[in-house]
Amino acid sequence: MQARDLCFKQALTTALALAFVLMPAGKALAQTPDDFYRAEVVIVERLVDPSALEEQMAGMPVEPPLSGIRSLWVEDANGNRASDVRLAARNELYLNQAAARLENSGNYRVLATAGWYQTFPPNYNGRPMRVAVGKWLGGAGERAVEGHIEIDRQRYLHVKVHLNHWQEGEEQQELITWIRETRRMRSQEIHFIDSPTIGVLVFFRKIEG
Repeated sequence: MQARDLCFKQALTTALALAFVLMPAGKALAQTPDDFYRAEVVIVERLVDPSALEEQMAGMPVEPPLSGIRSLWVEDANGNRASDVRLAARNELYLNQAAARLENSGNYRVLATAGWYQTFPPNYNGRPMRVAVGKWLGGAGERAVEGHIEIDRQRYLHVKVHLNHWQEGEEQQELITWIRETRRMRSQEIHFIDSPTIGVLVFFRKIEG
C-alpha cells in the first residue's frame, strides 16, 4: 500500500510539472499582473522625552481624522489589530532587518510592520488607509499615533504620510509632533520619513512574472 501511494504521489508531481512546462507562456505570465508590487511600511516611535523637544506643538490646530476609510493597521483599546489589507507576516518583509536594527539600538520602538501585495498601475490614485498605533490614551479613547497613509502612482510611486503623535495632557490630549509629507519613492530602496518622535520606513519591490 505504501509503495502504491508513493508511486501515485510521484506520478502526480510529474504531471503537475509537465502541465506547467507545457502551459502557454501567456497563461504562465498571467499569474502576475503588470505593475504588481509588494509594499512595506514600518512605523516606529523614537524613545525621547517629549518635554525635551524644542518644537512645542500643543494647541496646534489639527484636522479631524478621516472617516469611512479602510484600515491599514488599527489597534483598539485591548491591542486587537484590525486591517482591511491582507498583511504578510513580519518575518517575510524586507524591512524586517531594518526594523530589528532600530529596535536593537534602544532608541526606537516598532509600532507596526505592514506588508502587502498590490497592483499600482500608472495614473493610480490611491485611497487613504487608516493607522492607529502606540500607547492607548484612555482619556481620548484612541491610540497615541493616528492618521492615514496613501499611495499614488503617476510617473513615480508617491507615499503621502499624515500622522499625529499625541500625549495625555492635564485636561485633554496634546499634540507632540506630526508628519505631513509626500515623498517620491524608488523601487528597491528604503525610504525614511520622520518627525522628532515618530518615523515611517517605506519599501517597494516590483514583482516580476
